[in-house]
Amino acid sequence: MAVSKIARNTALGIGGYMAILSLARKWHLRWGATDDELKQPLPGDELMAYASATHAITINAPAEAVWPWLVQIGQNRAGFYSYTFLENLIAADIHNANRIVPEWQNLKVGDKVRLATGKVYGDFPLLPVVALEPYRHLVLKGWGAFVLKPINAHTTRLIIRSHGQPEESITKKALDFLIFEPIHFIMERRMLLGIKERAEREYQTVSGNMM
Repeated sequence: MAVSKIARNTALGIGGYMAILSLARKWHLRWGATDDELKQPLPGDELMAYASATHAITINAPAEAVWPWLVQIGQNRAGFYSYTFLENLIAADIHNANRIVPEWQNLKVGDKVRLATGKVYGDFPLLPVVALEPYRHLVLKGWGAFVLKPINAHTTRLIIRSHGQPEESITKKALDFLIFEPIHFIMERRMLLGIKERAEREYQTVSGNMM
């Protein structure tokens, strides 16, 4: 009897979780992005089978003030400005920077961005830089495109389009839906907010000092 009740409650819980994910999926896969941004071609689109997610945020700073924070991302660099306690639960060894580091500003095509420490994961979490235009875009194979779109002299849109790959198995699709897509959204949303906070704070400080 007790086993039957546990099984029933478990099934209800799983069913409820899947229902919530189904309702939230369209929202979180395009969080912050406008209809036009979803449709517009971005650098790196030729590398993907489909856009698995497009997220965006408005930053009250020019692209030149946002770029230094974006270009220095990486496990052994500035981190990802997201939830480090979650990243480090899987021993990723991430440490977010709160300053622009000059020696991390020279990223170029052919370099690789590390997602997690090599001490635990080896070379598996290395993403090649396949396209880069300073102050405009960074494309990482295996993740997607990070694009800066100036709105005016003091405002920028940061768009991240994640790349989906073809011929995924049913198991992989199920895992994406149940686990990886929600986690990716939570972490990438925090990353966007983290870049926004840092870029705006630095820009306001610099602008204030120039007045």
